[in-house]
Amino acid sequence: MKILITAGPTYERIDPVRFIGNYSSGKMGYAIADACADAGHEVTLVSGPVQIKPVNPNVMVVKVESAAQMLDAVMKYFPAADGAVLCAAVADFTPISVADKKIKREGDNLVIELKPTADIAATVGKAKKDNQFLVGFALETNDEEAHAIDKMRRKNLDFIVLNSLNDKEACFGYDTNKITIIRNTGEMKRFPLKSKKLVALDILNEINSICIK
Repeated sequence: MKILITAGPTYERIDPVRFIGNYSSGKMGYAIADACADAGHEVTLVSGPVQIKPVNPNVMVVKVESAAQMLDAVMKYFPAADGAVLCAAVADFTPISVADKKIKREGDNLVIELKPTADIAATVGKAKKDNQFLVGFALETNDEEAHAIDKMRRKNLDFIVLNSLNDKEACFGYDTNKITIIRNTGEMKRFPLKSKKLVALDILNEINSICIK
């Protein structure tokens, strides 16, 4: 299959030296990309700014910085893909205006007006064809399952991978993760804490199960 994967954070520029970002390391998305490539799939990885590289040399990496750039890349490659795994931690907001010079420290407060970024998962969900699959991620802090199910339905996902910030040694920065996979059919699978490489295999197995007709 041709599989599109997103990984890492996005950086939303404030001025030439500052940005709004998050703690995503990209490790989970890169692990999924490697697992898919190891299984013989053709992988395009759209990656935000990270300090890692795929292990499998057959992963094609498309580097982006902002949410807008990631959306453009995703919509370029998704129409020819059999499906996508949207693992990136995309910023929800971006500055309305970006200073062309470094903002100097003047006074006590600095107010930066933000606007919502484009919703990549929702955009791809609207474009998804019947013969394509779409997998999303939800990182939650409370009412985790309810929020994940709502996101899955609103964005037309085949299944969603739920992470909780309440779980130790999971999510941002760690080499381990603890997930729950929720299908749009209502089926739910909870997995114990394990390495992100093994989590990637669990996600790939779930993709294989929904693609087998």
